[in-house]
Amino acid sequence: MSNKKDLLPDRHSQLDFFICNILDASPKDDMGSMEHPVFSLSTKPDKRIRRYQRNGVFIEIAPGAYGIATIFDKDVLIYCISQLVEALNRGREVSRTLRVTAYDLLIATNRTLDGDSYQRLKMALDRLAGTRIKTNIRTQGKRIIDSFGIIDKYHIVEKSPVNNQMIAIDITISEWLYNSAVARETLTLHRNYFRLRKALERRLYEIARKHCGNQARWKVSLKTLFEKSGSSAELKEFRRMVYTIIEDNNLPGYTMSINIEDEIVMFTNQDKKAIVRESIQRLLQSES
Repeated sequence: MSNKKDLLPDRHSQLDFFICNILDASPKDDMGSMEHPVFSLSTKPDKRIRRYQRNGVFIEIAPGAYGIATIFDKDVLIYCISQLVEALNRGREVSRTLRVTAYDLLIATNRTLDGDSYQRLKMALDRLAGTRIKTNIRTQGKRIIDSFGIIDKYHIVEKSPVNNQMIAIDITISEWLYNSAVARETLTLHRNYFRLRKALERRLYEIARKHCGNQARWKVSLKTLFEKSGSSAELKEFRRMVYTIIEDNNLPGYTMSINIEDEIVMFTNQDKKAIVRESIQRLLQSES
């Protein structure tokens, strides 16, 4: 019988976090927050309590001390979800707590690597930890009223001895987001999503990806799009911003257009295969 005193301690017998190190993971977003306006589009601290209700689903977003998490803060969650889904695809064990390397996160989300970016990442974590959500959005086939923080907590594990910047961070995401990742209730984003400068562009891309998806096209009224966007602007200003985004044509994978008379916005998939699939489907329906 071996003498257990001769063994090194089992330092990781209760490893309760997942280390993010899959550098080629495709960007993934959870469908719940793509469908509903969870994140602020404002460039200023948003400290309003907001509530949205549609088709039997409600969501209430309450700010923390630093305001509601923004759609740019969401990059942190997209990175975490992407790592979780890819790890699951590779058969790895995962948990709600992820050990994140700040450098890898900034690279994956197309951020600069200067001191300001590390500081903005810290501020994003503060807003994500402070923002609370109450909702009955269905995850893993269940719909219950739940209240939670977007992330439960974060902990800076390691700092640089040179400039005191974050190197490694433990992030515990909400059970709601974790369940979405485990249940594969996610969609792959185009990597150019992280190149979109305007908050509304990012939100409109999310909506297009969720509703148009792999279809050839998807229509929605400007008013409904306004409600789904979560924009705090007046409808008149929202209309102007949409026209600008249509003109800029920056949404990766989708083209936007609008019928001026009835204000119906059209999202068209730039993937030719989607258009061909729809044409074949229409032909088969006409022959049946």
